[in-house]
Amino acid sequence: MLLQLSAAELGELVVARDGSVRLPLTELLVEQHAKVKGRPAGQGDIASWNNSIPVVVRALLDRGLSEVEVQVEVDLPHTNSAVDLLLCGRHPGTGTDSYVAVELKQVRHATVDPRCPIAVDLGFGDEKNKLHPVRQIQCYCEFMKRYLPHLREDTVQLTGVVLLHNARDADVEALFDLPESDHGSLYTLDDLDRFQQVLTSRLAPASGKRAAHALEESRRDPLPKVTDVARYESVTNGGLTLLDEQLLAFNLIMRHLEKTAISSGVEEGLFHDSSVGHGSPGEPERKRVYILRGGPGSGKSAVALELQRELRHHHHRVAVLASGSHAYTETLREIMIGTARQGQVSNKRRAANRLYRYFNSFADAPPDSVEVLICDEAHRVRRSSTDRWTPKERRDDDRPQASELIRAAKVPIFLLDDHQSIRPDEVGTADYLKELAERSGCSVEVIDLKGTFRSGGSRQYQHWVRQLLGLDTSDPVAWQPDGRMTLTVADSPEQMERFIRERGLEGATARITAGFCWPWNAPEGEHLLDDVQIGEWRRPWNVKPEHSVPGAPRSALWSTDPRGIGQIGCVYTAQTFEYDWNGVIIGPDLLFRDGKFRVNRDASCDPAFRGQTDDATVARCIRNAYHVLLTRGVVGTVVYAVDPATHNALRRLIPGSIGMQHFDRAQPKLTAEGPQLPPAYRKRRG
Repeated sequence: MLLQLSAAELGELVVARDGSVRLPLTELLVEQHAKVKGRPAGQGDIASWNNSIPVVVRALLDRGLSEVEVQVEVDLPHTNSAVDLLLCGRHPGTGTDSYVAVELKQVRHATVDPRCPIAVDLGFGDEKNKLHPVRQIQCYCEFMKRYLPHLREDTVQLTGVVLLHNARDADVEALFDLPESDHGSLYTLDDLDRFQQVLTSRLAPASGKRAAHALEESRRDPLPKVTDVARYESVTNGGLTLLDEQLLAFNLIMRHLEKTAISSGVEEGLFHDSSVGHGSPGEPERKRVYILRGGPGSGKSAVALELQRELRHHHHRVAVLASGSHAYTETLREIMIGTARQGQVSNKRRAANRLYRYFNSFADAPPDSVEVLICDEAHRVRRSSTDRWTPKERRDDDRPQASELIRAAKVPIFLLDDHQSIRPDEVGTADYLKELAERSGCSVEVIDLKGTFRSGGSRQYQHWVRQLLGLDTSDPVAWQPDGRMTLTVADSPEQMERFIRERGLEGATARITAGFCWPWNAPEGEHLLDDVQIGEWRRPWNVKPEHSVPGAPRSALWSTDPRGIGQIGCVYTAQTFEYDWNGVIIGPDLLFRDGKFRVNRDASCDPAFRGQTDDATVARCIRNAYHVLLTRGVVGTVVYAVDPATHNALRRLIPGSIGMQHFDRAQPKLTAEGPQLPPAYRKRRG
């Protein structure tokens, strides 16, 4: 949140000063934005603060609601999304806490995309569809109610509105076709009286400080991990609350799938619209390929699993989810098998193996034999599907693996991060897939997922990691704490391990990972070898995929089994997954020299880099591997570098440290000093 003041206090700040283009409120918010978020405010934000907020403030004052508390730019829990205004007060009928979430838009004209009723062009001139503002505020309200228990105490406690104060009804007429609800209604310049009536129906002329304080102090329920989402899909059939680009992508794809179902004779369902053409007879529509591109924690896997759930439970259609990750695929299979009733395990296992598959299992699939193929972790698509087990007569087949996936599916969907390919033969990028699909005669739609549902919702942290590793155009910079993500440096691997284990004992999920700079040996009998050695400190890697060891989880389950805290994870077992606290050991394959990180391939023990792999490819893979490792944490990340010069550089760049503090007169414990722990972290109660 950038600012909280009463409507009366804001009223004094929305009076223009002579000779100044910006209102005093705008100047204050510009200053607050730089202080809270660590970067300058954008021109769009500044324009909204200067032009839109005063409309709401004056409406409150005109209705005698001067004591209502107004919160500006209220962060949604665990994400980088924010509600423009949250009005906090008392309900005029019950006297209980009451809240109005307001989404402000300066648009004057808007049109709806005929392919999808919630994709709209808001007239900004960028030719990019946005999520329908009513659906946007509806989802924001649903998200707040899901993760803020205080807002679930009363069904009428929270309402949501969209205010287009520059637009006339006639100029945004198409937006009114979307059904409104208590969590989302639309008002324009022609509806300001009705907008004010909503305010008086939800807010009494009384102080809103109690309501504002109660919400600020309320508990935040934890955000589900990827595996939690998969369990919901398998066990409870519960849906997710998708936001912004997530929901837009989901609905565009579902709309297209509904259209293909109708044209192929399948019974029409939720998204049927008879006004949308389905192609002339004899002129089949080109196959459409969807590419969803997003950074770590942008919700790619959530979209994939929600698509699969929606198709299965509401449309009775099967979507196969494929991946190049052994850990991810086997974990999803294990979750599904775990739901089997007595005597049905073998049937459930066969179903899981059909539903969750690997990229290389489609080499011989007939064309269009899979109705919907969701390719998650598509940055791990390889040049070809041939390997050492491929029959001799097919080893010279140079057909791209992505071509096999596109050919096998009626509707192929790829989800990827351009900076997460970690092996030399992994070629999955949005540009590569787009070019390949278009050469195959397909139409392609690329959708960018810009949200952040990891790292405390800190987009700043995601950008900082790319800068640190040289994956961005700018050089590394010092970390500016943003109150969302906790980033600290450990003085030794022993200190890191103690800190991580303490977080685990408190009920948080916590793991340590490391760069692939130590041998990964097979176990000796029933014991793992302590391969990772730093001075006197020694710990084993996670179990190799082809082995099992008593007391330790299988490789595929290292990230999700509580026993995984006892081993060091590598990038191949950590990728895709997330945990509350993330310890990362930077090995000697990545050295900080002359102001930036440089790759030392000679220190890597990854067998993927043997042979004739060129230096540039190895450097790309190692940087991407650390990009994966550094972005697994939901709440916080602790780093340690083996190389002394590199560790000192991290000390200069990261102000946070691990230290000893007392809590409630208890014995001292290791804690993350510096930035206050973000609200996403709460000790779980038994």
